[in-house]
Amino acid sequence: MTLQVHICRAVWADLHIGLPEFQTAGAAGADLRANLRPNQRTKGMIIEPGGRELVPLGFSLEIPTGYEGQIRTRSGLALKHGVVVLNSPGTIDSDFRGDVGVVLMNFGVARFVVEHGSRIAQLLIKSVIQTPFKCVTSISSSERGAGGFGSTGNE
Repeated sequence: MTLQVHICRAVWADLHIGLPEFQTAGAAGADLRANLRPNQRTKGMIIEPGGRELVPLGFSLEIPTGYEGQIRTRSGLALKHGVVVLNSPGTIDSDFRGDVGVVLMNFGVARFVVEHGSRIAQLLIKSVIQTPFKCVTSISSSERGAGGFGSTGNE
């Protein structure tokens, strides 16, 4: 069975900007390109150090029920510029039909310019299991117990 995700371009989108695309045969994520609104295309979208912006992609998705889209940081942007997907991974639910955007945060020390058409994030399609939650009076014990936030050591 081949899973298929439908994409619908926004009316304002630049049709020359490619759709999500896998760069190699073994890539888990498809690269996403900034598809800036017409008034932003020449100058780009500026993200100041410590700032964040919602970068438009110029499309909406129809993801099959039982799956989600995960938007993740591109490692090169994180390493070279300190620019990351703020809520990584960002989730696109299967019943969401609006324009998709990426919340980028600049943790770097220099202004970052998102250029029209530049690769800014990656999209993975993952299966989802919805499970019921049941309220109980206690839960089973484990070797770790309630230890968290560094309780397992530095290794």
